[in-house]
Amino acid sequence: MASSREAVLRVMRAVSGISCACPAHSTAFGRASRRGWRHAHNQNSSDYAFEMASSNIRYGPGVTQEVGMDMVNLGLGKVAVFTDKNLAKLPPMLDVIASLEKHNVKYEVYSNVSIEPSDISFKDAIKFATDGRFDGILAVGGGSVMDTAKAANLYMCCPGNDFLDFVNAPIGRGLPITSTLKPLICIPTTAGTGSETTGVAIFDYKPLKAKTGIAGRSLRPLLGIVDPHHMQYMPQNVAIFSGFDVLCHALESYTAIPYNERTPRPENPKDRPAYQGSNPISDIWSKQALRIIAKYFKRSVFDAEDFEARSAMHLASVYAGIGFGNAGVHLCHGLSYPISGLVKSYHAKDYNPQKPLVPHGLSVVITAPAVFMFTASCCPDRHIEAAELLGADVTNVNRDDAGRVLADILRKYMNELMIPNGIEAFGYQREDVPALVEGTLPQQRVLKIAPQPPASEDIYKLLENSLKVY
Repeated sequence: MASSREAVLRVMRAVSGISCACPAHSTAFGRASRRGWRHAHNQNSSDYAFEMASSNIRYGPGVTQEVGMDMVNLGLGKVAVFTDKNLAKLPPMLDVIASLEKHNVKYEVYSNVSIEPSDISFKDAIKFATDGRFDGILAVGGGSVMDTAKAANLYMCCPGNDFLDFVNAPIGRGLPITSTLKPLICIPTTAGTGSETTGVAIFDYKPLKAKTGIAGRSLRPLLGIVDPHHMQYMPQNVAIFSGFDVLCHALESYTAIPYNERTPRPENPKDRPAYQGSNPISDIWSKQALRIIAKYFKRSVFDAEDFEARSAMHLASVYAGIGFGNAGVHLCHGLSYPISGLVKSYHAKDYNPQKPLVPHGLSVVITAPAVFMFTASCCPDRHIEAAELLGADVTNVNRDDAGRVLADILRKYMNELMIPNGIEAFGYQREDVPALVEGTLPQQRVLKIAPQPPASEDIYKLLENSLKVY
């Protein structure tokens, strides 16, 4: 309880220092000008370098059968296998278990992973890992499973730390991870999160009804085993929403603030954050993901038997994961966290019907048209290029229309892939916008990566403009 109260106070202090002049808030907050923000932002020298890092990736149809050999090669005596209850009965997990048993690897399965995990579900997984005294971790599933495995691995190896120690500030203390973690191998079963490539674990922090996360290079899996055979088991809506997560990963990382404009410059290179801003190497991965999406996304959704399309989207997820894992995501993700965290009644088809849920990819893409209209003036050429990569006709499009052309092609994808018409479809009304603003403000880790960092009134307008999309 004490740590929860401390987290609440920490967020209140952080939020109170951010100007807000949205119409639903008191005028006591006042209005912060763009000039004022930039002056404060530039008090520290900007960075001059970026550092690329990623998990090892192994790709190929049927490659899951090798995971037992990997465990033997690593000399792991006992392995914790994380999955969810649905996947526990499906061929991807059956293939994993067959490989482990073939190679005489001792293992225990934890299948109680929560879809869209919380601090509560993380702590349950941490207890399982800590009690089991495992030598390594294997995650089989989507982003929720992989993120849960990362958290379990971290706190299993740091038993003396409080849960909030490593959680991103201002909700947590954001302490650096200095312990050596156990080997983690991830086998993704969705074409979406890219979590097999990143050192980030996202969860709902229940005391504040807000999403936050843990970030650090040491959280990154040792190996991602990307087996396209697993893609045929994705239900249609899972393919849609996870695909839009890939799309937004690529767009946000490509349009993120340039790495050499990000502040502060770290005094020690080990303190350089995972989310460093767009850079010449991450750009390559992000743009290639967009090219794949344009060619294969719709095919992969409407025909689960289209092995070529689903395999390609699996690779696009990896490409976008490497891109955003080093450049970062920004406003779509920052806005998504309260949209999913504060949901009251929305139930997404093909997901757990026992609790209200806005799946992550859906909560991310729902604000994308408004977001890229807002950010376009900062890097119009990149917005136009991204729209063209997604299939838009940019002939004679001038830089002033950059936001419009990207928003239009996004709405086209969203409409054709049956995305609901704005956050009103999730049960939110205009009177809910102030709470969504307050849930967005603590997401400074991603907000500061935006090419146009938002004041609180900008966040209000972005959400207001996302009540309806079409």
